[in-house]
Amino acid sequence: MGPGEVAAVLFGLFGILVLVRVPVAFALALAVVPVFFIEERLTPVLLLREMFKSYNAFVLLAVPFFLLAANLMNSAGITDRLIRLARALVGHLPGGLGHVNVVVSMLFAGISGSSTADAAGIGSLLIPQMKKQGYDTSFAVAITACSSVMGVIIPPSILMVVWGGLMSVSIGGLFLAGVVPGVLIAGSQMLTVYVYAKRRGYPVYDRSTFKELMVATASASLALMTPLIIVGGIVGGFFTPTEASVVAVIYSLILGVMVYRSVELKRLPKILYDSARFAAISLFCIGTASAFGWCLAYFKIPAALVAQIEMMGLGIIGTGVMCALAFLLIGMFIDAIPAIIILGTVLYPVTQHVGMHPIHFAIIGVISLAFGLVTPPYGICLLISAAIGKIRLIDALRDVCVILFPMLLVLGVIIVFPDVVMAIPRLIMPKYVN
Repeated sequence: MGPGEVAAVLFGLFGILVLVRVPVAFALALAVVPVFFIEERLTPVLLLREMFKSYNAFVLLAVPFFLLAANLMNSAGITDRLIRLARALVGHLPGGLGHVNVVVSMLFAGISGSSTADAAGIGSLLIPQMKKQGYDTSFAVAITACSSVMGVIIPPSILMVVWGGLMSVSIGGLFLAGVVPGVLIAGSQMLTVYVYAKRRGYPVYDRSTFKELMVATASASLALMTPLIIVGGIVGGFFTPTEASVVAVIYSLILGVMVYRSVELKRLPKILYDSARFAAISLFCIGTASAFGWCLAYFKIPAALVAQIEMMGLGIIGTGVMCALAFLLIGMFIDAIPAIIILGTVLYPVTQHVGMHPIHFAIIGVISLAFGLVTPPYGICLLISAAIGKIRLIDALRDVCVILFPMLLVLGVIIVFPDVVMAIPRLIMPKYVN
């Protein structure tokens, strides 16, 4: 079979299985099976071998540890402290609680590395408060879902760890490259909140005094040290991303159990169980997606795609737009981690061919997939937020689209101006980021 026939079988069967609501992890594995039977040189045993090889990667240990650190921080009541700090910083702006929602998500993103933890932890606290203060439920749900995408853009990010491990890209460089895009996305969301507040007359908090700001900053200071420890440790060469994730867990445990004393020892088994359950789902997806990706590479589908795109004569900007559209589309249907393994590895040779920097490509991919977390039918962050707000997902879609539009403009700026992404990595890590 040629690359075209294999691609048709793999993606066609995968699409059918997803449409009939087979879980994505299983759909990826089942889509590969017919190819292993049809092609004489392959055996079904290879499916299990490729899955096992994908798990035999030290960097993947960072996934469960970062999830555990996020759950420990949530259980320790860190979110409450971050909300008080955000309220002191931006609560006086029109639509105060909406701005607080965005700023808290930005701060929590530097601790958790997970958008779903962001949506669940912050949404459970702020969506009921926003409804009580007169905000439309659809807006409260939409801004919570959209702001939670920063969880995988602002470092540390689980998606960046997976991306860097798969494609041998500096994870420290990826973390640094995510800072400016994350701040720009937060700014676009705050601008949207401001417009909503002016049009709908949303309430405003009184401006905090300097003393209140200092008290709130001191209360959250230990939690805000987490991203400095993780990112600083990786960039400074003190520890690897996997070791950084373990440090994050130990630091979170010390804060929750010994400093704040808000995590009781009897609650630890449940926290460990929840973290292991979510990590198992992600890691199983990595295994089946790796087998799917190996099959694509074996039949030289990426090479065939490079040849086709070469004929189109796209430059860096054209290729960046094409990659963003591809990631946005696939992100609507499957989780970000398998999407990275399947589509990222296919498009990587294409971007290398046109001279796009690997970090620039990675940030375009991560941001595009992050937006998929709020776009149906997958849209897991939107589903979580809608469940907390007790409304139908479709009722929040209009507000999601309004908030998402300026975020897409930020993505466009990042594609057209690579220096927005590359400035900080080149300044701090010039040896590793050419």
